Amino acid sequence: MARRPPSRPTRSSRDSSREPRPPAPPPTNDREKIIAAFLSLLVDKPFEQIGLADVAKEARVSLIQLREQFASTISILAAHVKAIDRVVLSQDFSDMADEPPRERLFDVLMRRLEIMAPHREAVRSLLRSARRNPPLALALNGMGVRSQQWMLAAADIGASGPRGVVRAQGLALIFASVLRTWIRDDDPGLARTMADLDRALGRGQRLLGLVEDLCRLPRRLCRLRPRRRPRGDDSEDAVAA
Repeated sequence: MARRPPSRPTRSSRDSSREPRPPAPPPTNDREKIIAAFLSLLVDKPFEQIGLADVAKEARVSLIQLREQFASTISILAAHVKAIDRVVLSQDFSDMADEPPRERLFDVLMRRLEIMAPHREAVRSLLRSARRNPPLALALNGMGVRSQQWMLAAADIGASGPRGVVRAQGLALIFASVLRTWIRDDDPGLARTMADLDRALGRGQRLLGLVEDLCRLPRRLCRLRPRRRPRGDDSEDAVAA
């Protein structure tokens, strides 16, 4: 039975029938060439088997040129994630200003997935490696949290302070889970991906409300806790006894 897409109208669901996003533009400088080469290698090789010399050869740059731009393959990956952030943030989201926060966030994340479309096979390879490589998974989570703080900002949702960190971490986990659906979604309109994202945001919204209530609980308990009497009062009572 086919999964039902989100029932609420959103810009992403309304535009799901538009033409596919064009492929990523060709790289124009060494930095972009290196990132493109690394993503190309990821399609055919797991992350842990890609060396810096492999990247330099694929990008047709020297090791010196590579070293001037990046310190490691992790830093190349982080630069790619940051580049995706910049493209998303350059989009015009003004037409969703009147939408509820959840709908704004839905639209921002669907736009991010559209931008990531040319790199789907590289993402598939990266997710496979992360399942068997805990340090890589931790590094990806750190990148995801930083990235999702910017996605929250794009959706005009607070991402600062302890509450913002909780939101960004929760959203990073949500987005990672949706990526597993996205890499298998062959529908041009991404109906399965949209349905999964909508459900995940709904669960996250309820969970975040619970977490925020729990965070407020210690402050309430502090207000309810009886004040200790000054030491002077204790001595007076002892004298009276």
